Amino acid sequence: MPSTDTPQDRPTALLVGASRGLGHALAAEFLDRGWDVVGTVRDTAARTPLHDLADRSGGHVTVEHLDINEPGHLPPLRERLAGRLGGRPLDLLFVNAGVTNNERTPIGAVPVADFVDVMVTNALSPMRVIEALEDLVAPAGVIGAMSSGQGSVANNTAGGREVYRGSKAALNTFMRSFAARQSHTARGLLLLAPGWIRTDLGGSDAPYTIEESAPLLADVILSRRGAAGLAYLDRWGKTVPW
Repeated sequence: MPSTDTPQDRPTALLVGASRGLGHALAAEFLDRGWDVVGTVRDTAARTPLHDLADRSGGHVTVEHLDINEPGHLPPLRERLAGRLGGRPLDLLFVNAGVTNNERTPIGAVPVADFVDVMVTNALSPMRVIEALEDLVAPAGVIGAMSSGQGSVANNTAGGREVYRGSKAALNTFMRSFAARQSHTARGLLLLAPGWIRTDLGGSDAPYTIEESAPLLADVILSRRGAAGLAYLDRWGKTVPW
């Protein structure tokens, strides 16, 4: 049952991409841990599990609209968030985004439209969100993005999913650049490699369930509170080679 603490007593998380699947599971996990959660959905017309969670939350979960591939959505979202927070900072900004193409297509055969879609959604758009909203995050808060172990260049010994791998490696590089510009702050920055999970993206053959993964991933995210700088971590909190 969600806590009845006042808003001032509760940390606040903004989870971008929380309509269903792993994003929704993380929203539920943070709610259970006594957080206020703002979760975003892409489609304003569709009812999602996040809406159901908000209805049960006693006002501690709110739903916002954001298509991360639409830069024009960010300024009004920022304005709405600033008003809702009433001067309080976000304690966590976490961007959960990921699409893929046919994993067997070698890079030279990938259609340009597929390449652009995956790279924009997985690498450019998460960074646009972070850049647009980072000033709402507390000076010692956490900013993170969902990466993948497949974004590790060092660990790529099998190939496959080449555009997806490249997009997550690009996200990692962009976050390192962002971290260099954040070096004067106490913020904890995170690239999270969640493992192969049974989601729409991961498929039914994945070894890990959403239910068992969400608490582990929340633990890793929270481990970055008070830990300045950027870390690239897996579901157990171990460093992933770049």
